Amino acid sequence: MLKIPPHQVAGHQAGNGKLGPLVDESGRFYKPLQGDERGSNEVKFYESFSSNTKIPEHISKFFPIFYGTQLIEASDGSGLKYHLVLHDLVLGRVNPSIVDIKIGSRTWAPQSTEEYMQKCLKKDVETSSLPLGFRLSGIQIYGNKESGYWKPERTSIQNLSAEEVKLILKKFVSSNAATDSDLEPDCSFAATVYGGSTGILSQLLELKAWFEDQTMYHFYSCSILMMFDKEHASVGRNPGAIIKLIDFAHVIEGRGVIDHNFLGGLCSLIKFISEILTAPNEHTTEVSSKPDHQNFICFDNGVN
Repeated sequence: MLKIPPHQVAGHQAGNGKLGPLVDESGRFYKPLQGDERGSNEVKFYESFSSNTKIPEHISKFFPIFYGTQLIEASDGSGLKYHLVLHDLVLGRVNPSIVDIKIGSRTWAPQSTEEYMQKCLKKDVETSSLPLGFRLSGIQIYGNKESGYWKPERTSIQNLSAEEVKLILKKFVSSNAATDSDLEPDCSFAATVYGGSTGILSQLLELKAWFEDQTMYHFYSCSILMMFDKEHASVGRNPGAIIKLIDFAHVIEGRGVIDHNFLGGLCSLIKFISEILTAPNEHTTEVSSKPDHQNFICFDNGVN
């Protein structure tokens, strides 16, 4: 039986007659294909990536498993529509904390129409994409059984300063209530979620090493999804911290050129995570106004 994903934090969401993704009981995620070239572009990317023998196994783990496309009943009641069939990334998680981060200071591909380019450019300028190299697209932070989730409006977290972004990323790994603005986040789960040999920072650095070399694809308007289980972390169990790349409707061929736009945003995110690990009580984050991968120092702190 298909249902609305309970933990979707960004993107088009199903419900109230709107078209959006669905999930089933077997752990598959059904994403409706967009009607224009974006839908075919995303299918083309998944087909290319999943069959590309040049993709190392330690990199393919950061991408959703692709099962092809399937014609199913759309969530908006409009009838049968083709959907991408992917692995449900939150399968098996009960109360996951999740943040969706759109990477890159520029979210439009070179061949975009003038109208689409102007639309994306306006949003890039008005949000943190241009100054920081990424923007928060959606977030949910689990508190406890009584408080449930803190899930702010997406528009309220996209246009944040460097300090405000750092505060959100601290709240993501803190035990005290994310809704309490008077409490400084305690970052009590930072070491186990962000740090360590299998933590989020280590995974981001692994991804960065690949992006420093790969010239096959350029990833515009793509997101990194970070998630972990707070309840596990609070009792000393493995929090299952992982990162995944999602949303590939605007991927183009790299043509032998490094994807500096994505790499710059990735390095910026790494800088924020590194600073939280090394100095959780510090408040200053210096960020270049023109993000590229050479403008950011990517630290290895917290990686064993």
